[in-house]
Amino acid sequence: MGVECFVTGGTGFIGQHLVAYLSAKGHTVRVLMRRPERLAALRDQVDNLGGSGARVFAVAGDLERDNLGLSHADREVLRHVRVIFHLGAHFAWGLSMESSRSVNVEGAKRVALLAAEQKSRLVMIGGYMLKNHEHLQRIGIDPRSPQLTNWPAVYRHVGGYEGSKLEAHFATLEVMSSLGGEITVVHPATVCGHSRTGHIVDGQPLVELIRNLVQGKLTAVPGTAEHWLPLVTVDYLVELVAVCAFDPAMAGQELLALDDQSPNLRALLAEAAKPLGIKSPRHHIPLRLLKWLLGIPPVARFLNSKPEALDFIQTTRFDTAALEQFANRHGITKPDIRQALQHTATFVNSYCLAQDKAR
Repeated sequence: MGVECFVTGGTGFIGQHLVAYLSAKGHTVRVLMRRPERLAALRDQVDNLGGSGARVFAVAGDLERDNLGLSHADREVLRHVRVIFHLGAHFAWGLSMESSRSVNVEGAKRVALLAAEQKSRLVMIGGYMLKNHEHLQRIGIDPRSPQLTNWPAVYRHVGGYEGSKLEAHFATLEVMSSLGGEITVVHPATVCGHSRTGHIVDGQPLVELIRNLVQGKLTAVPGTAEHWLPLVTVDYLVELVAVCAFDPAMAGQELLALDDQSPNLRALLAEAAKPLGIKSPRHHIPLRLLKWLLGIPPVARFLNSKPEALDFIQTTRFDTAALEQFANRHGITKPDIRQALQHTATFVNSYCLAQDKAR
């Protein structure tokens, strides 16, 4: 039986797929939209992704406004919502602390307040770096005492986007704890395209990596043979997120959504290059040197990247036992990540790069 759901970030990449999945399961999905007049386009996209656009409705609002900018009528409608999925975020490299906090931190707190006030289950998208405890300690965050964190120092270290995502996580947990709200957090790795269609949208980190590979800008593999970019396909991720929302045992829990079969970065690039008939780099460049080069504005513009993007390329391995147990318990099958990479590269070449040429 379908239930009422509310989604922030529903027009984004993960959001589109989540709305499609939920609507296909018979749920009514209300999406926070700054431009509700774009509902028809979202419904078309949901239909294209296998969902039911007719079950999708717009709620006019904005993460940056008090009370999310919701009208009294919409607040009444949302009182029937059983689950709130918070995916909304401002993603870009080079964000200032102020601009990133206004959406990613304050917006998350506003969503948490709404969920707690009306006793809706909150399912929040975090990030896999929150499960890298060595990294958190290195940048000055003790997960046991996050209130002691010098956040300006963290932002200077990791940049506006990642700093705000880290701060938002702990701020939201604090809001929900103080108000007695129910929350589940899913921490995705870097999101790969759909495992069968390869569908992904421009602006995603993996798209930029593939674009640089195709355009010959990626002449060396960042890091060493031990470095990897942990991945998760978007369809596997949204199924995990949706199933988490309706599993009573996941209340108050966190789940790492990361495919431990993700290849190292050199093999990742080789898989992406394979269906395109191009060569992938074989030699490595030290991350420290590459980060220094990206500090030179003309180099950063040419490579279409920022130093903070390199923090996600790492050698840390993660314990995915809890994920495997959860997926097995619910009968969720993990796709083949190498095949998904090839499908994603084909999609990027056919659509994203084709649009580059058409401009």
